[in-house]
Amino acid sequence: MLILGIILLVIGFVAGISILWTIGIILLVIGAVLWILGATGHAVGGRRHYW
Repeated sequence: MLILGIILLVIGFVAGISILWTIGIILLVIGAVLWILGATGHAVGGRRHYW
């Protein structure tokens, strides 16, 4: 999710498409939150890691 967010941010920035930029930021934030929860030992969706 983090990688997809970064890719959408880059594509949205280069192409000038603001919706891709917004979706990229949202995916980046959600991916970071899930990564932090998994790294601290909290189960996310019944799993230790969300992927």
